[in-house]
Amino acid sequence: MSQELFRLNKYLSDAGVCSRRAADAAIEAGKVMVNGEVAQVGMKITSDDVVLFEGRPVSNVGKKQILIAYNKPAGIVCTAEKREKNNIIEHINYPERIYPVGRLDKDSTGLILLTNQGDLVNKIMRAVNAHEKEYVVTVDKEITADFIKKMAAGVYLDELEVTTRKCQIKKLGPNKFDIILTQGLNRQIRRMCQALGYRVRTLKRVRIMNINLGDLKEDTYRDVSLKELKELNKMLEGSKN
Repeated sequence: MSQELFRLNKYLSDAGVCSRRAADAAIEAGKVMVNGEVAQVGMKITSDDVVLFEGRPVSNVGKKQILIAYNKPAGIVCTAEKREKNNIIEHINYPERIYPVGRLDKDSTGLILLTNQGDLVNKIMRAVNAHEKEYVVTVDKEITADFIKKMAAGVYLDELEVTTRKCQIKKLGPNKFDIILTQGLNRQIRRMCQALGYRVRTLKRVRIMNINLGDLKEDTYRDVSLKELKELNKMLEGSKN
Protein backbone atom coordinates (compact mmCIF):
# COMPACT_ATOMS: atom_id res chain seq x y z
CA MET A 1 0.00 0.00 0.00
CA SER A 2 1.47 3.33 -1.06
CA GLN A 3 2.14 5.98 1.60
CA GLU A 4 0.35 9.32 1.66
CA LEU A 5 2.34 12.12 0.05
CA PHE A 6 2.54 15.64 1.49
CA ARG A 7 3.74 18.80 -0.21
CA LEU A 8 6.93 19.82 1.57
CA ASN A 9 5.87 23.44 2.03
CA LYS A 10 2.58 22.34 3.66
CA TYR A 11 4.45 19.84 5.84
CA LEU A 12 6.72 22.63 7.14
CA SER A 13 3.72 24.90 7.64
CA ASP A 14 1.76 22.25 9.55
CA ALA A 15 4.83 21.59 11.71
CA GLY A 16 4.80 25.23 12.82
CA VAL A 17 8.11 26.09 11.17
CA CYS A 18 6.83 28.90 8.93
CA SER A 19 4.14 29.78 6.40
CA ARG A 20 3.95 27.95 3.06
CA ARG A 21 5.29 31.01 1.26
CA ALA A 22 8.23 31.30 3.65
CA ALA A 23 8.80 27.55 3.33
CA ASP A 24 9.10 27.85 -0.45
CA ALA A 25 11.60 30.69 -0.01
CA ALA A 26 13.63 28.60 2.46
CA ILE A 27 13.57 25.58 0.13
CA GLU A 28 14.70 27.73 -2.78
CA ALA A 29 17.52 29.12 -0.61
CA GLY A 30 18.75 25.58 0.11
CA LYS A 31 17.86 25.68 3.81
CA VAL A 32 15.76 22.48 3.73
CA MET A 33 17.11 18.93 3.44
CA VAL A 34 15.13 15.73 2.82
CA ASN A 35 16.87 12.44 3.50
CA GLY A 36 20.25 14.15 3.38
CA GLU A 37 19.70 15.92 0.06
CA VAL A 38 18.81 19.54 -0.69
CA ALA A 39 15.04 19.83 -1.15
CA GLN A 40 13.39 21.19 -4.27
CA VAL A 41 10.43 23.59 -4.48
CA GLY A 42 7.20 21.67 -5.10
CA MET A 43 8.50 18.29 -3.97
CA LYS A 44 6.34 15.82 -2.06
CA ILE A 45 7.41 13.68 0.89
CA THR A 46 6.06 10.89 3.10
CA SER A 47 5.84 10.74 6.88
CA ASP A 48 8.90 8.45 6.88
CA ASP A 49 11.17 11.01 5.19
CA VAL A 50 13.71 12.84 7.35
CA VAL A 51 13.28 16.61 7.00
CA LEU A 52 15.79 19.16 8.28
CA PHE A 53 15.10 22.90 8.36
CA GLU A 54 18.31 24.93 8.79
CA GLY A 55 19.91 21.75 10.17
CA ARG A 56 17.15 21.01 12.70
CA PRO A 57 14.81 17.99 12.40
CA VAL A 58 11.16 18.73 11.66
CA SER A 59 8.11 16.64 12.52
CA ASN A 60 4.42 17.46 12.45
CA VAL A 61 3.29 14.12 13.88
CA GLY A 62 0.85 14.74 16.72
CA LYS A 63 1.49 18.46 16.50
CA LYS A 64 -0.56 20.41 19.03
CA GLN A 65 -2.32 23.35 17.42
CA ILE A 66 -1.52 26.61 19.20
CA LEU A 67 -3.22 29.99 18.84
CA ILE A 68 -2.68 32.66 21.50
CA ALA A 69 -3.76 36.29 21.81
CA TYR A 70 -1.11 38.67 23.17
CA ASN A 71 -1.43 42.30 24.27
CA LYS A 72 1.77 43.75 22.87
CA PRO A 73 3.39 46.70 24.63
CA ALA A 74 5.25 49.41 22.74
CA GLY A 75 8.88 48.61 21.97
CA ILE A 76 8.39 44.93 21.08
CA VAL A 77 9.20 43.97 17.48
CA CYS A 78 6.80 41.52 15.80
CA THR A 79 9.27 39.17 14.18
CA ALA A 80 10.38 35.59 14.68
CA GLU A 81 13.96 36.62 13.82
CA LYS A 82 15.78 36.13 17.10
CA ARG A 83 18.69 38.29 15.99
CA GLU A 84 16.31 41.27 16.16
CA LYS A 85 16.54 43.06 19.52
CA ASN A 86 13.31 42.98 21.58
CA ASN A 87 11.73 40.43 19.23
CA ILE A 88 8.32 39.12 20.27
CA ILE A 89 9.33 35.44 20.33
CA GLU A 90 12.13 35.79 22.88
CA HIS A 91 10.12 38.35 24.85
CA ILE A 92 7.12 36.05 25.32
CA ASN A 93 9.36 32.98 25.72
CA TYR A 94 6.53 30.55 24.91
CA PRO A 95 7.49 26.92 25.61
CA GLU A 96 6.75 25.77 22.04
CA ARG A 97 7.70 27.15 18.63
CA ILE A 98 5.24 29.82 17.48
CA TYR A 99 5.36 32.89 15.26
CA PRO A 100 3.27 36.07 14.93
CA VAL A 101 0.30 36.39 12.59
CA GLY A 102 1.37 39.50 10.69
CA ARG A 103 2.86 42.55 12.31
CA LEU A 104 2.06 45.38 14.68
CA ASP A 105 4.72 48.05 14.38
CA LYS A 106 7.18 48.64 17.21
CA ASP A 107 5.50 51.81 18.50
CA SER A 108 1.97 50.35 18.41
CA THR A 109 0.25 48.31 21.11
CA GLY A 110 -2.57 45.83 21.43
CA LEU A 111 -3.73 42.56 19.98
CA ILE A 112 -1.50 40.25 17.98
CA LEU A 113 -2.06 36.54 17.45
CA LEU A 114 0.72 33.95 17.57
CA THR A 115 0.43 30.40 16.27
CA ASN A 116 2.20 27.31 15.00
CA GLN A 117 -0.27 26.98 12.10
CA GLY A 118 1.16 28.33 8.86
CA ASP A 119 -2.04 28.05 6.85
CA LEU A 120 -3.90 30.07 9.47
CA VAL A 121 -1.34 32.86 9.13
CA ASN A 122 -1.79 32.95 5.35
CA LYS A 123 -5.59 32.94 5.45
CA ILE A 124 -5.78 35.79 7.98
CA MET A 125 -3.04 37.91 6.43
CA ARG A 126 -3.68 37.71 2.68
CA ALA A 127 -5.19 41.05 1.67
CA VAL A 128 -7.49 39.44 -0.90
CA ASN A 129 -9.40 37.79 1.97
CA ALA A 130 -10.29 41.24 3.41
CA HIS A 131 -10.57 40.21 7.07
CA GLU A 132 -11.32 42.96 9.58
CA LYS A 133 -8.85 44.44 12.04
CA GLU A 134 -9.95 47.19 14.44
CA TYR A 135 -7.84 49.92 16.05
CA VAL A 136 -8.28 52.79 18.51
CA VAL A 137 -6.08 55.77 17.61
CA THR A 138 -5.26 59.16 19.13
CA VAL A 139 -3.79 61.97 17.05
CA ASP A 140 -2.05 65.26 17.74
CA LYS A 141 -4.94 67.63 17.00
CA GLU A 142 -8.71 67.82 16.88
CA ILE A 143 -10.43 65.51 14.44
CA THR A 144 -12.67 67.21 11.87
CA ALA A 145 -15.62 65.90 9.88
CA ASP A 146 -13.51 66.31 6.74
CA PHE A 147 -10.79 64.08 8.22
CA ILE A 148 -13.32 61.34 9.01
CA LYS A 149 -14.85 61.58 5.54
CA LYS A 150 -11.49 61.36 3.74
CA MET A 151 -10.20 58.50 5.91
CA ALA A 152 -13.39 56.51 5.26
CA ALA A 153 -13.28 57.09 1.50
CA GLY A 154 -9.65 55.98 1.11
CA VAL A 155 -6.41 57.96 1.21
CA TYR A 156 -3.75 58.07 -1.49
CA LEU A 157 -0.35 57.18 -0.02
CA ASP A 158 2.50 58.68 -2.03
CA GLU A 159 5.21 56.42 -0.59
CA LEU A 160 3.32 53.25 -1.46
CA GLU A 161 1.64 54.63 -4.61
CA VAL A 162 -1.71 53.19 -3.58
CA THR A 163 -5.12 54.40 -2.42
CA THR A 164 -6.33 52.65 0.71
CA ARG A 165 -9.58 50.71 0.68
CA LYS A 166 -12.74 52.29 2.00
CA CYS A 167 -13.02 51.67 5.73
CA GLN A 168 -15.25 52.18 8.74
CA ILE A 169 -14.23 55.00 11.06
CA LYS A 170 -15.90 56.58 14.08
CA LYS A 171 -14.89 59.59 16.15
CA LEU A 172 -14.58 58.71 19.86
CA GLY A 173 -13.35 62.03 21.23
CA PRO A 174 -11.74 65.35 20.20
CA ASN A 175 -8.56 63.60 19.02
CA LYS A 176 -9.52 59.93 19.25
CA PHE A 177 -11.12 57.58 16.71
CA ASP A 178 -11.93 53.92 16.05
CA ILE A 179 -11.08 52.49 12.63
CA ILE A 180 -11.75 49.10 11.00
CA LEU A 181 -9.46 48.09 8.13
CA THR A 182 -9.64 45.17 5.71
CA GLN A 183 -6.06 45.50 4.49
CA GLY A 184 -2.68 45.71 6.19
CA LEU A 185 -0.34 48.04 4.34
CA ASN A 186 2.91 48.92 6.08
CA ARG A 187 2.21 51.50 8.83
CA GLN A 188 -1.09 52.14 7.08
CA ILE A 189 -2.96 54.17 9.69
CA ARG A 190 0.08 56.31 10.47
CA ARG A 191 0.60 56.99 6.75
CA MET A 192 -3.10 57.79 6.22
CA CYS A 193 -3.11 60.28 9.08
CA GLN A 194 0.14 61.86 7.93
CA ALA A 195 -1.25 62.31 4.41
CA LEU A 196 -4.11 64.33 5.92
CA GLY A 197 -1.87 66.47 8.13
CA TYR A 198 -2.20 64.54 11.39
CA ARG A 199 0.35 62.66 13.48
CA VAL A 200 -0.51 59.50 15.41
CA ARG A 201 0.24 59.66 19.12
CA THR A 202 -1.06 56.23 20.17
CA LEU A 203 -2.29 53.28 18.15
CA LYS A 204 -3.85 50.20 19.74
CA ARG A 205 -5.28 47.18 17.93
CA VAL A 206 -8.36 45.92 19.75
CA ARG A 207 -9.72 43.23 17.41
CA ILE A 208 -8.69 40.78 14.70
CA MET A 209 -11.78 39.31 13.01
CA ASN A 210 -13.82 37.76 15.88
CA ILE A 211 -11.01 37.83 18.45
CA ASN A 212 -11.11 40.83 20.79
CA LEU A 213 -8.40 42.21 23.04
CA GLY A 214 -10.97 42.78 25.77
CA ASP A 215 -9.50 43.26 29.23
CA LEU A 216 -6.32 41.28 28.55
CA LYS A 217 -3.56 43.04 30.47
CA GLU A 218 -0.65 44.54 28.57
CA ASP A 219 2.31 42.18 28.06
CA THR A 220 0.24 39.09 28.86
CA TYR A 221 -1.28 36.43 26.62
CA ARG A 222 -4.14 33.94 26.67
CA ASP A 223 -5.18 30.91 24.67
CA VAL A 224 -7.82 31.64 22.06
CA SER A 225 -10.93 29.83 23.32
CA LEU A 226 -12.47 26.86 21.56
CA LYS A 227 -15.59 28.93 20.84
CA GLU A 228 -13.47 31.70 19.29
CA LEU A 229 -11.48 29.17 17.28
CA LYS A 230 -14.60 27.50 15.89
CA GLU A 231 -16.02 30.88 14.87
CA LEU A 232 -12.67 31.92 13.38
CA ASN A 233 -12.43 28.72 11.30
CA LYS A 234 -15.96 29.27 10.04
CA MET A 235 -15.05 32.84 9.00
CA LEU A 236 -11.94 31.52 7.25
CA GLU A 237 -13.82 28.93 5.17
CA GLY A 238 -13.12 29.65 1.53
CA SER A 239 -10.23 32.01 2.34
CA LYS A 240 -7.22 31.73 0.08
CA ASN A 241 -3.85 30.71 1.49
